[in-house]
Amino acid sequence: MDVVSHTAFSYLHPTGHHPESQQRIAVLHHHLPFVQCAPARRADVLRCHDDALLEQVRTTRGWIDGDTLCTGTTFEAALLAAGAAIEAARLGGFALGRPPGHHAERDRAMGFCLFDSIAIAARWAQAELGYERVAIVDWDVHHGNGTQHILGGDPTIFFASLHQWPFYPGTGGPDEQGETLLNVPLPAGTGDEEYLAAFSQVEEAVRRFEPDLLLVSAGFDAHVEDPLAQLELSTDAFAELARRAKALAPRVAAVLEGGYNLRTLPSLVEAALAGFSL
Repeated sequence: MDVVSHTAFSYLHPTGHHPESQQRIAVLHHHLPFVQCAPARRADVLRCHDDALLEQVRTTRGWIDGDTLCTGTTFEAALLAAGAAIEAARLGGFALGRPPGHHAERDRAMGFCLFDSIAIAARWAQAELGYERVAIVDWDVHHGNGTQHILGGDPTIFFASLHQWPFYPGTGGPDEQGETLLNVPLPAGTGDEEYLAAFSQVEEAVRRFEPDLLLVSAGFDAHVEDPLAQLELSTDAFAELARRAKALAPRVAAVLEGGYNLRTLPSLVEAALAGFSL
């Protein structure tokens, strides 16, 4: 599986001591060769977001909310992150970009996220590559509320999220289900055995949907050593999740979401890449 990224991710959108920092991508670039991406077009982003949100991200200098910062280069970085996701969808690759995206709703940036890169890639793949049915599986430790907000209810896109619950952002509870929506909330302390058993629900649902393309919101903050959450997955679990995800569609791509331990993040991404490559 090709890795898609850009050298600019390691210096655009500087966030200081924020957990979502440039160093997240810098440590990955140190370990992994990659194909350079191009930024998404405004038209690509507007398939998923209101023009008012684009202008807010382009013009804001400071905090949008208590978690989410905009600087002079944030708009450039967010377009580039969406472009990396698009290129990953085109190649069947793994996009390593920042800021992450799965909390960004149609008209609202939140939770470190400005534009929902994986939703943008899904809509792009339908419009530009002709994929009729796209599935998105989100294994970030936080519920992908933005992806659900943008794409939920669309019969051509299936969205499944496994996440710690109750937890930020407060959505994705057991009653939030639909014909093309599956939320699998998990309690703090969940480890490999329970998590992989829960993933079987996702596999069954995705197979019933029969997607042409599967996109994975690949967060690594469910790892036992991540500082921002309380799930307890091992490194090997991410290899197994990727291996099982690869079998769910004829074309599979992934997009980096969370993962905030700079020491463990490279090995976790490498484990997932190994699983996707089996």
